[in-house]
Amino acid sequence: MKFDTPATTNPIDQLKVIGKPTSRIDGPLKTTGTAPYAYERHDVVPDQVYGYVVGAGIAKGRIASLSVAEAKAVPGVLAVVTHETAGKLGKGKRNAAPLLGGPEIAHYHQAVALVVAESFEQARAAANLVRVEYRKTDGAFDLARAKDAMGDSAEHKKEDSVVGDFAAAFAAAPVKLDETYSTPDETHAMMEPHASIAAWQGDRLTVWTSNQMIDWAATDLAETLKMPKEKVRVISPFVGGGFGGKLFLRADTLLAALGARAAGRPVKVALPRPMMANNTTHRPATIQRVRIGATADGRITAIAHESWSGNLPDGKPETATDQTRLLYAGANRLSGTRLAHLDLPEGNAMRAPGEAPGLMVLEIAMDEMAERLKIDPVEFRILNDTQVDPEKPERPFSQRQLVQCLRTGAERFGWSKRSAEPARMREGRWLVGIGMAAAFRNNLLTKSAARVRLDKRGVVTVETDMTDIGTGSYTIIAQTAAEMMGVGLDRVVVRLGDSSFPASAGSGGQWGANNSTAGVYAACVKLREAVAQKLGFNSADAQFADGQVGSGNRRVPLAQAAGDGELTAEDGIEYGDLDKKAQQSTFGAHFVEVGVDAATAEIRVRRMLAVCAAGRILNPLSARSQVIGAMTMGVGAALMEELAVDTRGGFFVNHDLASYEVPVHADIPHQEVIFLDETDPMSSPMKAKGVGELGLCGVGAAIANAVYNATGVRVRDYPVTLDKLIDRMPPIG
Repeated sequence: MKFDTPATTNPIDQLKVIGKPTSRIDGPLKTTGTAPYAYERHDVVPDQVYGYVVGAGIAKGRIASLSVAEAKAVPGVLAVVTHETAGKLGKGKRNAAPLLGGPEIAHYHQAVALVVAESFEQARAAANLVRVEYRKTDGAFDLARAKDAMGDSAEHKKEDSVVGDFAAAFAAAPVKLDETYSTPDETHAMMEPHASIAAWQGDRLTVWTSNQMIDWAATDLAETLKMPKEKVRVISPFVGGGFGGKLFLRADTLLAALGARAAGRPVKVALPRPMMANNTTHRPATIQRVRIGATADGRITAIAHESWSGNLPDGKPETATDQTRLLYAGANRLSGTRLAHLDLPEGNAMRAPGEAPGLMVLEIAMDEMAERLKIDPVEFRILNDTQVDPEKPERPFSQRQLVQCLRTGAERFGWSKRSAEPARMREGRWLVGIGMAAAFRNNLLTKSAARVRLDKRGVVTVETDMTDIGTGSYTIIAQTAAEMMGVGLDRVVVRLGDSSFPASAGSGGQWGANNSTAGVYAACVKLREAVAQKLGFNSADAQFADGQVGSGNRRVPLAQAAGDGELTAEDGIEYGDLDKKAQQSTFGAHFVEVGVDAATAEIRVRRMLAVCAAGRILNPLSARSQVIGAMTMGVGAALMEELAVDTRGGFFVNHDLASYEVPVHADIPHQEVIFLDETDPMSSPMKAKGVGELGLCGVGAAIANAVYNATGVRVRDYPVTLDKLIDRMPPIG
């Protein structure tokens, strides 16, 4: 189905099932421990054995010698895979470095071998006997040093976005801000590690894995193994968290396939927790400079945002300036990203890539500018709202309720009670502060397909390779099919995460819900037409409700259309140029109250509120869960999370959950979420947008701004930890 004109009315608008707070249909499987995750699929293929990955012990250099003789002598060992035995491999286009290293080493813990054995313990013991000697070479591991070495050459600026004359406007501005901020490297730390089971049947490969993007995984695995894609099947019905770290083919999947081929047995591989930090992808650190010039009454006349981040030579920079191009008005604009080549593990997508670290900086800068102007931070943002793309004024936003989010949040949170002067609110030992930040995340349109079956019992089965990473995909897809076909949720079966199903949008970038349900919508439209034709109705007039199809006074059971077999339809959603006619984005506002211990500088988050405008909310219950989970992640980014880089050895030191801190229940206070009433007919037939990443965007800055309001101490380098506050705190008393 081609969707290139704004949708008006359609069956989804009935809102009998869509839009209702619906408990997740996969919930019972999750809570009873019966949901089949990748490493636990003992029943899918017999005679499974275990693989254990050996990671590189250096960050850059090459293998001088590699001996596997001792490992092979361990009882139970079936095979050892290295670059010398794996055969010639390709490289998936989404991988910055080969997933199996050797002889060249690109980063610390790059896989250099896989030991396959009858038991996990045998494989692990033998892996410790793989002898690797390296020729180590110097590498670049320090972003600040790499940034300084880059200088300010035109080469690094050639892809900057420039509108007007920023330099002249900034120089002439009566009020200016020019500050530099930083965000650290962060790891995904999802509950389920990267894990796969691989089995060969002749020249056909099946992999049960934990992956967010099934079609990407199948494509890149086939390219890496240099085999036809149609002979690769990837299955991932349940994913125990991804956050972007499982968007791509990773070493566990490739090595399981190579190990299974070498051993002649199905092989299961899970990456140990330390390898999740150093072997897989992470959110790269940034150094960001923001300059804002404004008139005395607070109108922005010049705004610039530049970001430096590191990655492997074939990697990409963090797109931390994207939101600044669209969020606030200002005639003269400059934004750009700079890539510093670092020899650390690959930096790539982590929940809300770009906007999450970008808003952590921009929204502190906006608060600092509001203070210099002596304008309330909420009012400063409202004053600089825009209803058109600031870089392309001829292009309006399809929907933009940022001002409504800000005003609603300010009223609900009690913003008027905030002291404009920092360090003036106190409750006993606690200095109390309130902060806020705007939220922004783009709405991305991605084609997505599905297959829908109707059987003689009147049961509708949906098949699509869409994944559920804990987001509720099973439920919203079931709701979509139920609404379209006029049946209850108990008459819908949803099958996900299999590359033999039609390719969906996949789960990532906040695009999954809107696009995958739009693909199911398209398939259901085709099935409705087939049903109407089979039952003798005009498809334009046929009504689908309560398990029946009708028009006028005639009603026929839906199941009758299937006869003694089943009726099948397959279609997908493809978009025209609507995103060129209008800018599609989601907006929100975050409000936070913190307490800071006057003696120790300990920070406690006390209250949080998110107000979101993100198109039609398909399931308010699961959407709220997504937003409060993202808000929790924002607390971690603001106050705790930081991968510590050993700049001598080139690796992340705190690479497990004992030393990489994330929020726990005791860290998280009352959280409130408000969804503004909004439908966006230009987004899709569902009139929806994503919301899961919007809940993260801006949270870190709201917390940092609240800490400043409590203490009068401005921290521009995340995370905001007590050591950055304690020597600068107001005197006790």
